[in-house]
Amino acid sequence: MARAGLTTERLTRAGAELADEVGFDQVTVSELARRFDVKAASLYSHLKNSQDLKTKIALLALEELADRGAAALAGRAGKDALTAFADVYRDYAREHPGRYAAAQLRLDPETAAASAGVRHAQMTRAILRGYDLTEPDQTHAVRLMGSVFHGYVSLEMGGGFSHSAPDARESWSRILDALDALLRNWPAP
Repeated sequence: MARAGLTTERLTRAGAELADEVGFDQVTVSELARRFDVKAASLYSHLKNSQDLKTKIALLALEELADRGAAALAGRAGKDALTAFADVYRDYAREHPGRYAAAQLRLDPETAAASAGVRHAQMTRAILRGYDLTEPDQTHAVRLMGSVFHGYVSLEMGGGFSHSAPDARESWSRILDALDALLRNWPAP
């Protein structure tokens, strides 16, 4: 029988908070059970195992990112849309480092296809329509954007830019300017 007050959603959200506090790799059912002052066995009516918990946190993070991305993109196009979308990723990673790490979790194809990751891809392609890219260049550009956003955020969060001037925000802005220029003048094959 499930313990009163414990639901899969509540456990997932608590797991996401735990990930932000201690790091996504440190999230386990046992650690989550300690948060609720219950035995780990009490959680298995809601969660299969720690991997299931991590998958649920990843899905939550993808959903939160997609919701923020959609709100940021509303009414925007071109460089304004690119910058707003990029800022969503950077800000989310800074506010929720464990959840951001969870959003990078490799999901099985069926779970991925049903996740908000599909919305991310749709939003990215919507931004790229403003740059008049056709296939396969659009797919290359989607991969470039993801690499730039994730690469920069990962280096920044790891302290890679904290030891020198200029400020990381200035570099971020310059990188997005360069990405916009590249997308506007996409090289011919």
